[in-house]
Amino acid sequence: MTIERIIEGHHDIVTCPASASVREAASLLADRRIGALPVMDGETIAGIFSERDVLYRLREFGAAVLDMPVREVMTTPPVTVEPETSAMTALAMMTKRRIRHLPVVRGGRMIGFVSIGDIVKYRIDKVEGEAAAMRDYIQMA
Repeated sequence: MTIERIIEGHHDIVTCPASASVREAASLLADRRIGALPVMDGETIAGIFSERDVLYRLREFGAAVLDMPVREVMTTPPVTVEPETSAMTALAMMTKRRIRHLPVVRGGRMIGFVSIGDIVKYRIDKVEGEAAAMRDYIQMA
């Protein structure tokens, strides 16, 4: 099971430019009901902006953080995976680094964005499918 299989059909990647204000990026998180988004510098992924970034920087800078550019508060450098990465490898990486989102990059270009929830859901669906197949096989025997 690879990351490429998990992101199949996920074509809408919500991003923000590095020049966007924290206020704009936080509004995007809230409007889309998502926990993080890739921050782009042109065609290049520059970092990840997450709910954690908002909380940590709000504690550090107060309300003034809302007018700061995302590039000053995002998590950088972004930890990325390639589409061929196994789901279990990505899950282990996310657990070890205590992160919940990974940009999927091929040839230096971001082609997807996967969350720990996406990986867990895919894994659960696969296990449930295998269990159903095993039950069917046993009932046929």
